Amino acid sequence: MDGAEKDDARRSRFEAVAALVVEPVRRFLARRTDPDTADDVLADTLLVLWRRLDDVPAGDEALPWTYAVARNALANAERGLRRQRRLAHRITVVDPPDEAVPDEPEVDDRVAATFARMRPDEAELLRLWAWEQLGPAEIAAVLGLTPNAVSIRLHRARGRFKEIFEKSGTT
Repeated sequence: MDGAEKDDARRSRFEAVAALVVEPVRRFLARRTDPDTADDVLADTLLVLWRRLDDVPAGDEALPWTYAVARNALANAERGLRRQRRLAHRITVVDPPDEAVPDEPEVDDRVAATFARMRPDEAELLRLWAWEQLGPAEIAAVLGLTPNAVSIRLHRARGRFKEIFEKSGTT
């Protein structure tokens, strides 16, 4: 196979994998961040997918692999946002603005409040299970754990969620 044929085969594989993962990953990100950040992270995820196409597992294993990439890209984006906020805070201390910007309104959602009271790793485990509808083996691929560890942690996280949710009000 010559260079042009290899390029065509690579492009075809990328397009097939991207078609399979783009919408689930878009929903995955939409549930975790704002729309602009989700779009940026999706673009970063697809870039990694292209660059590491030879590392992408075949078939059904491509989606959990891509979720793991998106999760890491989102963590990078969130670190960048935290750095920007710290810098903006330092600037406002030195040169405060004329008007204060109001804080974001609180979300009055018992599920969001319950997730906020849980450990981040427990909440993410439940999101992967409930929102992305992944099984223990797929979650294990996303989080870099064994399926057995995921099953145990998922059982504990569901119990913790139920406990916190019931304490937050009437069901």
